[in-house]
Amino acid sequence: MKTNLDSAFLKSKEGQKAQDILRRCVHCGFCNATCPTYQERSDERDGPRGRIYLIKQMLEGGEVTENTQRHLDRCLTCRSCETTCPSGVKYSQLLDIGRQHIESKVPRSPKEKLLRFTLTRLLPHSALVGFGVTMARTFQFLLPRHLKKKLPERQTADKHYASVSASSLSMPTTKASAPAPAPAHRTMIGFKGCVQQAVTPNTLSAARAVMSHLGIELITVNKETCCGAMNLHLAEHQRAIEQAKQNIDAWWPHIENGAEAIVISASGCGISIKEYPELLSDEAAYINRANAVAAIAKDLSDVLAKEDLSRLPLNNSEQRAAVHCPCSLQHGIDRKDNLYKTLTQVGVIQTQTKEDQLCCGSAGAYSLLQPELSQQLLKRKLDALQCDSPEVIVTANIGCQLHLACGSDMPVKHWIELVAERLSPEKASSH
Repeated sequence: MKTNLDSAFLKSKEGQKAQDILRRCVHCGFCNATCPTYQERSDERDGPRGRIYLIKQMLEGGEVTENTQRHLDRCLTCRSCETTCPSGVKYSQLLDIGRQHIESKVPRSPKEKLLRFTLTRLLPHSALVGFGVTMARTFQFLLPRHLKKKLPERQTADKHYASVSASSLSMPTTKASAPAPAPAHRTMIGFKGCVQQAVTPNTLSAARAVMSHLGIELITVNKETCCGAMNLHLAEHQRAIEQAKQNIDAWWPHIENGAEAIVISASGCGISIKEYPELLSDEAAYINRANAVAAIAKDLSDVLAKEDLSRLPLNNSEQRAAVHCPCSLQHGIDRKDNLYKTLTQVGVIQTQTKEDQLCCGSAGAYSLLQPELSQQLLKRKLDALQCDSPEVIVTANIGCQLHLACGSDMPVKHWIELVAERLSPEKASSH
């Protein structure tokens, strides 16, 4: 694609990056075929190719309007287009540049400003998320219907997971926040996440229980914070940088003490952490550590796919599960094969599904910022997941889990919960 970017902008790092990305695009339109919003709206401006033209026009000094902003806002950042693109266009990076640029060009309404400010200040803090959800449950009779549906069920860490985990190790469980111990069994850091630890604590409890049978202690770190994805995608670039730096500082002593990996059970957080080197490329004091962190940041399915899962004391459950592979896992990290492989190895019966490449409509804060389109995508995804009569839906990302659950009549869980539920204390004691 021929470009003529504004000369002042072209001198910046973002300008150079934008030009390199734009010039890779060959206008083929393959991306539109796998774009969820284009599939729903059939509007060129609501597909990747159209948005690329809108961003190009803006960066070349052309007219920028609320209409431009609206079409960029409608993008889910699912990266399905990147998986499809034969030219390797890094569309998501161009979109982040475009969104950050347009924030200074087109003022938002007071209502939009308040919502975005609330999301970037509330969701990255688990304590505030927990408090907010508790208050919403208490006063749910005051909430609009579409927000009532989004309230997650109350969840506390499952004692069954803890008991099975303890029985697998001939020793009491250690405190989650304790530093990595010196004993022979392996140690990994379990990333808590901001929303996940507040709303679905069973996920990390289940992961800890399963991994204990593999001789792996999963520790957590109190001083870590949000991965930064929320701020980055809502054009709060500097806040995302500060969150990344805080996480690296929190993890580093444990990494130096022998932690093998940072295990991430929310794939949306996983892609953000693995891209810390890009985010911190101008931070000389952090770039080496960012590279080291990215190298050991692993999705939970990646970790288990390399372990001997025959060591797990599993019962013979025949529950049929529909597997929703999040966009962040299949298009961002490109690790969907390990998820299916792991579930197959532990004997989970996986039902047939359709349109696996399409987003469920969650996409971080998207379901709150674009509720109508998000609900259309949710209905389409649930129809695709339930076509083969499953008994449960499992996924690998907290956002997808909560979003699917608000529209589903059947249980929606993180896939590691399904594995942990099959652990047998009796079999564990004999291992």
